[in-house]
Order: sequence, then structure tokens, then C-alpha cells
Amino acid sequence: MNSTTTCTYNVFYELRPPLSSGGLSGVNTECDVLVVGAGIVGLGHALAAADAGQQVIVIDRDRRPVGASIRNFGHVCATGQSGVLRDLAVGSRERWLDVASRTGLSVRTGAGLAVARAADEIAVIDELASTRESVVRIDAAQTRAALGGAGASDIVGGARLLDDLRVDPRVTAPTIAAWLAERDGVSFRWATAYQGVNDASGGDVRVRTSRGTIRAGRVFVCVGHDLDYTAPDLADDNDVHRCGLSMMQTADPGVRIDPAVLTATSFLRYGAFADTTAVAALAARIDEQRPDLRAADTNIMFTQRPDGTLLIGDSHHLDRTLDPFLDQSVADLIRREIETILGRPLTVIGRWQGVYASRPGGPYLTAELAPGVRACSVTTGVGMTVGLELAARHVAGDLA
Repeated sequence: MNSTTTCTYNVFYELRPPLSSGGLSGVNTECDVLVVGAGIVGLGHALAAADAGQQVIVIDRDRRPVGASIRNFGHVCATGQSGVLRDLAVGSRERWLDVASRTGLSVRTGAGLAVARAADEIAVIDELASTRESVVRIDAAQTRAALGGAGASDIVGGARLLDDLRVDPRVTAPTIAAWLAERDGVSFRWATAYQGVNDASGGDVRVRTSRGTIRAGRVFVCVGHDLDYTAPDLADDNDVHRCGLSMMQTADPGVRIDPAVLTATSFLRYGAFADTTAVAALAARIDEQRPDLRAADTNIMFTQRPDGTLLIGDSHHLDRTLDPFLDQSVADLIRREIETILGRPLTVIGRWQGVYASRPGGPYLTAELAPGVRACSVTTGVGMTVGLELAARHVAGDLA
């Protein structure tokens, strides 16, 4: 059964007034833990440190969260992970539920749906369902019902992904930041950019920011794809690229779709599906029949916001520096594919480029930039899924 709680912090814009041009004068510039970056990974570090009784300062170069943490689907895809990511995802899932209980953030449980439109897609689902109790096979009629009564006539079945969670990405990071800012011992410095380490000796770290120096016992640099700005040598040594995504928002399609919806291209992308033996036949068919989907490296999926609008996507393009221009043909491809799945037209009302860090050497990158200074970036598109647990482990290990 799906369940939600009610979000009590409706914050979209500036969470705290930016500091005046006088910089850090008159405000606290010393803390136990300094966190650079107010996305989900950074907020996870701040939360874990605050829960450990540490005095925490969070800085972010922007005046509110505007990065990957608000540009995504709001899908905690625990079911789709395998190996170390599965372990992190399960831990993060529990932390999301804890955050929901403490903040009033709306978190929907049992919130994943895999949709199959061909026998080879059902074969992948069946194989995964045979190894995980949280993957519950459903027939075509049940799948269409989960799509709010919509759905193409060629849908042959699907699965409920009971480990998955859903949040509204537009409000989640701002909600957590606003709640943390109300806690004793936690403060935020918006519009304050990290510029490097002045000194890291004697057990203290002096961090240079665009508004002056902050002294901390421990520093966590959680800047996502901006790792190439803050630690370019580390990014180069680990072949970190930026992954650009074409994403859109559509008008309310007139149906209520509670779960995050995954499709065949998702099965090729997420480890739990991609590790099945059945996926080889699916990949071969898509390569042959849908080279357009493969050329754009698509993951055709969508979620619905509380206002009824759909978040749809996405494509993937890797580069050291991304062009800011979105390819309309790719956007049209994604929209048409989801229209086919739902069996109804969609009206695009917004579009944007998602960006996250990516590297071939692993799903996350953590390294010591200086004594007491750790960089942490999730280097695949699952920051919402694993970020809270990864952060908690870093804090627990580094403060031990």
C-alpha cells in the first residue's frame, strides 16, 4: 500500500537572505563541520553531522538549491540497484523515511512501476521478481490501473517495485535545508562560494570562501558535477565528465499516476535489471528496432508531481564541458515515446537540462583534498537514491 506524509515546509525560493557585501563579518565563522554544497548529498552530510552533535555550517554558491537535486524525477530507485549501490540504496531508503517523519516531507512508499510492452521485457521482470520479494509481478490490466487507467493497448504486464520511494524534487532539497536551518547548531551561508583551503594543519581547516574564511574541524565538499571546478586535478585523474540530460514537464495528462514509471530502456540502465540473463535479448531487439532510443542513450521514464504535471525524460550525453543547447529532436523522441506508453497526447510546458557527474571508474568518487577535507560526488545518476546513506557513512567514519 502506498502512503505519504504531508509536507510542512513549502519553500521554493531563497531560504535565507544572502549575506551582505560585508561578507562574514558579524556571523559565526567557526564550526566542527563545514559542508560545501546544499544538494541532497551535501544536506545528507549536514544532517548526519548535526545528528552527531556537531556544529555545522553549510555554504552554497547559489541562493537556493538549483542543481541536480531539484532537476531530477524525485525517484529513490532502490529496487533498480545492485551490488554496492543496492546496499547504499537500502540504507538511504530508511534515512528518507526518517527524514519524512522528522520534517513532514511527503515521501511516497511502494512507489515504482515497471511497464512491459513485449515478451522480452516481461522476461527481464520475471527473472528479477524471482530473486526479490519487493518486485511484485502484475498483469496488463493491473499495470494500466497503476497508470491511472491510461496505457497503450500493447502493454503486456509489469511489476510493482515496493522498495522504491518518491518525493517531489522541486521542494525536497529546499524543505530539508529549511528544516536543518531551524536546528540549533546548524547555519547556512547562501551565495557563498568555496574557493579552496588556506591551511589544514593543527587539526583545523581554514577554508577560503567568496565571503571570507571559515574555520572547521572537518570539511565535506559535496558539489556534484562542479567537482571539475573545485578539484580539477581530481576530476581529470578520475575521468569525470558532465552528463547532460534532456528533461521536460508536461501539463496534467488527466490521470493520476502514483508510482515512478520505468520502461524497457530503464531495464538496460539499472543494475538489478541489467544483471539479468534475460536482458541480452531485450538489448539486442532495441538495438535492432529502436536505434533512435539507443543513439540518444535514453532512459524513458516519468513521474507525476502533486499538481498533476509530469516530469518526463531523459537522454544522456557526456562531455567535459556541455553545450547549453537542447536538441529538439531528442526532446520530441522522448515525448512521443511516453505518449505511446500512456496512449494519450502530452503538452510540454517546461524543459531544462539536467546535469550530473559521471565517470567510468565507479558510481561515486570520494577523496581527501587536504588533511580534514573530503570531496564526495555521486558519479552516476542516483544521487537521490544513495546520497543520504553515503553521506552518513562518510560522517560516521571521519568523525570516529
